[in-house]
Amino acid sequence: MNLAFLPGGTELIVILAVVLLLFGGKKIPELMRGLGKGIREFNSAKASIEGEIKEGMKDAESN
Repeated sequence: MNLAFLPGGTELIVILAVVLLLFGGKKIPELMRGLGKGIREFNSAKASIEGEIKEGMKDAESN
C-alpha cells in the first residue's frame, strides 16, 4: 500500500482552515453529523450485502 498520497500534518491544518472558512463554525457540526449518518448507512448496507453473499454461498454448498 502506497502512503505517499496521504496528507501530512501541515496539509491537514490547511484543509481544516479552508473548511472552517467555507462553512463557518456553526455549519461544521451539521456537516459532520451528516457525514456520520452517511458512513453508518454505508456500513449497514455493506453488512447486509455481505450477509446475503454468505447465505448464498451456504445455499450453494448445500446443493
